Amino acid sequence: MSDVKLSPSELKELVVNKLTEASLDQGNAEVVADVLVHADLRGVSSHGVLRTEHYVKRLNEGGLNPSPEFKIEETGPCSAIFDGDDGMGHVVAKEAMDQAIKMAKTNGIGMVGITNSSHCGALSYFVQQAAEENLVGMALTHTDNIVVPFGGSKPYFGTNPIAYGFPAGKNKPVILDMATSNVAFGKVLHAREAGNDIPSDWGVDESGQPTTNPHDVRALLPFAGPKGYGMGMVVDIMSGILTGSAFGPSISKMYGDYDQKRKLGHFIITINPSMFTNIEDFLDSMDQMIDEIHEVEPAEGFDKVLVPGEPEQLKEEKALNEGVSITKSVYEYLAN
Repeated sequence: MSDVKLSPSELKELVVNKLTEASLDQGNAEVVADVLVHADLRGVSSHGVLRTEHYVKRLNEGGLNPSPEFKIEETGPCSAIFDGDDGMGHVVAKEAMDQAIKMAKTNGIGMVGITNSSHCGALSYFVQQAAEENLVGMALTHTDNIVVPFGGSKPYFGTNPIAYGFPAGKNKPVILDMATSNVAFGKVLHAREAGNDIPSDWGVDESGQPTTNPHDVRALLPFAGPKGYGMGMVVDIMSGILTGSAFGPSISKMYGDYDQKRKLGHFIITINPSMFTNIEDFLDSMDQMIDEIHEVEPAEGFDKVLVPGEPEQLKEEKALNEGVSITKSVYEYLAN
């Protein structure tokens, strides 16, 4: 199946049109489109514009609030609870990160627990918000159960991603955005869409056996066995239990019950380096670390050692020049 290339602005316009047709407020639609295109630019198609159809379905069936009224309760000088009023998670997380950034600039730390949200897309977008303000950013979110715990045959936790963003001086920020499963389930969805097989360590079938057929995947595996399983639990505690939201198998499903609000939790943390060290020294040291890593002799089969987030940044630079590739079927949905 051939891909279609569009400029970021063209792609955003198509997404905004689809979302506003489904009654989403124009401003919210533009934020969602920005987050989705951000993911596609970085080559993370699993969290890109292919998700638009899903959001439209939820909006049309009542599972998302198209006109939410956010509430922020400051619970301390560095802490707050952000009620997303069942709106689009992308907008909720962006607004909550803005709040955390303000707190960190004033008091050194910002910690925002988010309730009553929905799927928020690529976490890299939000930690990049912080890094662009010379702050350290951290974002966590739980998802519905799709990952088998280490030693188990049935899923308990979700893919439960976590992301960090670290500013640098002359270099681009270091952005680490990873699922605690071996891959995000969206990558399985993208493989289904593209008609591709998947590696055998991505997921298991109904009987708990590894499979290379994305259509047979019923659950995913944690990365690095017990380590990924443990990190997935940490994310659910922070996003779910700490915010008073659901956790584990009690989290509502993304695919199904489209008329039901999902009530997801996220957790946002920002740190102001200038409260701990000289900010210029921090940025210079980040540059030094990045440069020194680049100078590490590459292993056989590699041209250069890269830092986390750099492969995606290089893809973004290329896509900005050449256009964003999406599958033909996704384009046909967006354009009609």
